[in-house]
Amino acid sequence: MIDRRTFVMSGLAVAAYPALANAQAYPSKDVHFVLGYAPGSGPDVIARFFAEKLRPVLKTVVVENKPGAGGNIAAEYVARSKPDGYTLHPTGGGSLAASPATFKKMSFDVANDLTMVAMFSRQPTLMVVGPKSPVKTLGELTKVLREKGDKASYGTAFPTARVLGSLYADSIGAKPLDVQYRTSADWITDLGNGALDFAFIDSASGVGHANAGRVRIIAVSTGERSAAMPQYPTMREQGFDIDIASWWSVFAPARTPASILDPLHGWITDVVRTDDARRFLFSIGNEPWPMSRADAQAFYLKEIKDWADYFQRAGIEKQG
Repeated sequence: MIDRRTFVMSGLAVAAYPALANAQAYPSKDVHFVLGYAPGSGPDVIARFFAEKLRPVLKTVVVENKPGAGGNIAAEYVARSKPDGYTLHPTGGGSLAASPATFKKMSFDVANDLTMVAMFSRQPTLMVVGPKSPVKTLGELTKVLREKGDKASYGTAFPTARVLGSLYADSIGAKPLDVQYRTSADWITDLGNGALDFAFIDSASGVGHANAGRVRIIAVSTGERSAAMPQYPTMREQGFDIDIASWWSVFAPARTPASILDPLHGWITDVVRTDDARRFLFSIGNEPWPMSRADAQAFYLKEIKDWADYFQRAGIEKQG
């Protein structure tokens, strides 16, 4: 049996949880990370990083990509899976929490059919323009949108983006068209050729596009500058008072026993706290955000209510 000291020396500190005595057979087969995003996307990169780092304790971790329906195809698949710890759902928790406010009909209960395992990280949503755009600040963008009127447009691919876009447009008295895409990668070309005036993208995906010169970041959505990328100003300091963050986490089917959830939480949280994880997360505009399982679950349930309020404030109707 490998003890804690061995894991510390290998770069993965594994806590000695009492519940582990009841779960010594776990895992005895492959653990599946079922992800609602496409291969190569920011969330996919995060999931694969943690899958690799968890191999010393979870052994074989298989990442499965099931994109579609705002991530709900994967979420429902996991929610309906056997609650045995072998089918887990790494995801952008904000999108999951926003699902009841996004869709008229839900085939599963986001509050009761899934339970939080552990938190990975926190990140702002990025407001971006094309690399050839003359716009450098939020103020300059506001001027352009007012001048273009209903000929202006922006790209969105997830709930946070839709809310931010709608609230921002209302605040400046403009009515740009919200062009909705399946994934953020789908609007990159349109932004680059000027068909879109701006877009919103998660940090995990956006930092890579910015580094490659495909987009230019003009603002972040959190109330304070991100420790991972302090060079970018907030929307708030540029005159738009908003503070909305996204977060990445892992869920399991409800009724998964604590004898499995507690060790899983400990192993994942130990990885989150390593220097390797901090460097990796900072490189994609994220900050490590570990917390207890109880606190993470309470935060998630609060987010479900908060996102319903955001959608109501933004005047966004539910999709069919």
